[in-house]
Amino acid sequence: MTQLTYSDYLKVDELIDLQDPRSEPEEHDELLFIIIHQTYELWFKQLRHELAFLMERLDQDDVPRAFHTLKRVLKIFKTLVSQIDILETMTPLEFESFRSRLDTASGFQSYQFRVVEFMLGHKRPQPMQFQPEGSIGRELLEAAYHSPSLWQVFLRYLQRAGYTVPEDVFEVDVTAPTEPNETVQDSLLRVYENNHQLSELCELLVDLDEGLQEWRYRHVKMVQRTIGTKGGSGGSSGAEYLMKTLFKPVFPDLWDIRARIGVAT
Repeated sequence: MTQLTYSDYLKVDELIDLQDPRSEPEEHDELLFIIIHQTYELWFKQLRHELAFLMERLDQDDVPRAFHTLKRVLKIFKTLVSQIDILETMTPLEFESFRSRLDTASGFQSYQFRVVEFMLGHKRPQPMQFQPEGSIGRELLEAAYHSPSLWQVFLRYLQRAGYTVPEDVFEVDVTAPTEPNETVQDSLLRVYENNHQLSELCELLVDLDEGLQEWRYRHVKMVQRTIGTKGGSGGSSGAEYLMKTLFKPVFPDLWDIRARIGVAT
């Protein structure tokens, strides 16, 4: 019987053969560009895995494991941001040396990141248009699009914990983006005033929202630093499009209550 090796278990031979630079002769920095983005896609896969588990744990009222999983998600987002530091060691001239080889490919087409956005509640139909019918990306996007978001799962937990969450919040089409709700905010204020453990969970969700915004901001600045105001690859508008994604919270109620905490009503 052949013994399992490290290389076999991790499929290292296949893994290191997945980088296929297109420049001829090969530009030195293209390999870095490919590896960084392949690594991002692996982390996006892990985020999908962890967020699905987080929602499952909340559905089961398993708060301790939800805390643990959410903290892991936050660490992954920190890792996503830190990898930009490596990518920024590539100068604009070095990127330009192989940029044309990207042709119509663009990070804008990353269906896994869009799935993560959908799972967090930032839903809209446009990302599905970039994935062909029957493709893995299209199937994953459609599944996340038609499933409850993390926020909706959290609100169900909040309701089971004895806090008022109006049923019309759950009657909204699951494909709709998350909108603020004053009744939900009233309940969240009571959570912050009376339930330390649950308020800590809320704060971790705020950390997650902030982590997503930090990733977006660093991504924008990296693009501006690398290509300036040029259009992005694949026909996207580059930094101009990315700027529009900034400062849009996925959990708006948790931000709106800040101005009301500690204020007499």
